[in-house]
Amino acid sequence: SLKKADAGAKPLAKENGQGSTDAIMCISKLSVKESLPPAAKKPDPQSYSSAMLPAEVTDIDAHDDGNVQLCSQYVKEIYNYLLELELQFPIKANFLASRRDVTANMRSILVNWLVQVHMKFNLLQETLYLTIAILDRYLQVTENISRSKLQLVGMTAMFIAAKYEEMYSPDIGDYIYMSDNSYTKADILKMETAMLKALEFSLGRPLPLHFLRRASKAGNVTVTVHTMAKYLLELTITDYGMAHIRPSLLAASSLWLSMQLLDYGDWTTDLAYYAHFTKEELEPVAAKICKLVLSATSSSRNVIYNKYKNPKLECISSRGELRSLLVQ
Repeated sequence: SLKKADAGAKPLAKENGQGSTDAIMCISKLSVKESLPPAAKKPDPQSYSSAMLPAEVTDIDAHDDGNVQLCSQYVKEIYNYLLELELQFPIKANFLASRRDVTANMRSILVNWLVQVHMKFNLLQETLYLTIAILDRYLQVTENISRSKLQLVGMTAMFIAAKYEEMYSPDIGDYIYMSDNSYTKADILKMETAMLKALEFSLGRPLPLHFLRRASKAGNVTVTVHTMAKYLLELTITDYGMAHIRPSLLAASSLWLSMQLLDYGDWTTDLAYYAHFTKEELEPVAAKICKLVLSATSSSRNVIYNKYKNPKLECISSRGELRSLLVQ
């Protein structure tokens, strides 16, 4: 006799024959799927940025698709936009010419002090460059700045820049302490309001550091070459005579000079494309940077020179290449 089926078991087919029909349909569907040719793999979508490239230029962002922070599909348009912003927020040559109380030497002293404060607070490099940009743009549009208020202007510029760039910006009391209590909280807040109004709350002027990182990637340079370029670039912020030069040109010139000093090859097609300057356009600015290098090397009190003597920065400012005939 047949054994009684388990209660949980399901019949293979219903008594009315419908189960057999369902089984046949499943087999038919399976046969159709197996008979179809394998679907061709769709090519990866080409970004609009890549489509814009000339044939002789390497797409340096081609392998960044997996990193959303690098915005590989839009990065070329982003940098083109930064180049446009440079022109929207220019700093004119000799912008202190009509100022009685503020001179180029006083600006240089102030910038050196700001570098020291920046180091003391351990802030981002972006904060330092934005501080100088805010300072120069405000000095350019404001004539009635007394000598006694210049330090307050510089300190407030860093106060604004830190809030713009840092995750945790220093407290206003820290700035008062760094100024040896020369100013009050009310002084800083009042100056902050005046500066933001004068700049129409527009703080988006591109920084040289943005362009340097892009150019270093295009040149596939070493950490040492990039660090040397950072040192050369930072030297320029103290020089009033270079304040009007476009950030992108300062960055490209610093990198090209670093490559020459460290014998890292020539200015390639990729570098010329992504940095937007030819070697011939860089040479005059690089010559000015060489003068700053010689001046910094001969002065043991230069803040930026001493900053880059730190082993964390590869003691880059004390390298022999900076005393070579190429610099002189």
